[in-house]
Amino acid sequence: MIIDIHGHYTTEPQALLAFRDKQLAGLADPMRKPATNELGITDEQLVKSVEPQMKLQKERGSDLTIFSPRAAGMAHHVGSEATGIEWSRMSNDLIHRVCALLPDNFAPVGQLPQHPGVSPKNCVPELERLAKLGFVGVNLNPDPAGGYWTDPPLTDKWWYPLYEKLCELDLTAMVHVTSSCNPNFHYTGAHYINGDTTAFMQLIQGNLFKDFPTLRFVIPHGGGAVPFHWGRYRGLAQEMKKPLLGEHLLRNVFFDTCVYHYPGIELMAKVIPIDNILFASEMLGAVKGIDPETGHYYDDTKRYIDQLRTLSEADRHKIFEGNARRVYPRLDKRLRKKT
Repeated sequence: MIIDIHGHYTTEPQALLAFRDKQLAGLADPMRKPATNELGITDEQLVKSVEPQMKLQKERGSDLTIFSPRAAGMAHHVGSEATGIEWSRMSNDLIHRVCALLPDNFAPVGQLPQHPGVSPKNCVPELERLAKLGFVGVNLNPDPAGGYWTDPPLTDKWWYPLYEKLCELDLTAMVHVTSSCNPNFHYTGAHYINGDTTAFMQLIQGNLFKDFPTLRFVIPHGGGAVPFHWGRYRGLAQEMKKPLLGEHLLRNVFFDTCVYHYPGIELMAKVIPIDNILFASEMLGAVKGIDPETGHYYDDTKRYIDQLRTLSEADRHKIFEGNARRVYPRLDKRLRKKT
């Protein structure tokens, strides 16, 4: 099985986006609030909306996508805590419906109702609801302020109520920022990569996994700058008198392959242990075009992994399936129930 652990619902029905526009407009003018949160989206419309993803799954040779709401659409810095809770719930409900309708193609990951300056324990009720609905993980935003980083680092006890619940429910978290409201940081080109890199450095500086030895984080987009500067991070950890990174972080921190050129994937496979690499493409995400140097889509990342001659068959199995089932144990249970 080829499991793509990083897919977003970027083809959501217009009714959802129209609701969001009205919801936010209603903060300034209550008369513009949506009259209902019933979107009127049929099952047929949902299936139709994800046909582009299923077409590319078939063409590119993947089987199952771990599927979550549009990352930029989470927009935790927009609106109020109350609108964020409603928006997260509605977005997650659509993911649940898509995955229930098409369980062979998609497995659900949820968005959290985070809000700048609000304790992450406000996410616990939604976490519990998602676990009951069969979600396999969530996206955790380390910067709900959208590029201004006003909340404490991920190693601060501010986050502990959320981590306690993640461990209790055996849910995996992908550390994924949302859109940027800071004009210095383009969202997919700068803020996303900044977020990945910053999260990893925060984890080096702390000792989070001593307190939460079963907590699991996936850092997307190949880990941001981390693989390219692996020596820098090893050296900084050493200067801080931390254990070697394999012991300090790599039992709990994993990286996906949303890296859009072969040399990047080749480097990643050389410096990151194979046990910590999970196949992903973020298909229909940030970079949808065709690379003029290769004639293939940038985000067809399976093609890059297939070209790696240094991988054994056991290594390929880990990257494409084994690691995903280990890092997302709820996904493994979900798949076992189907067989």
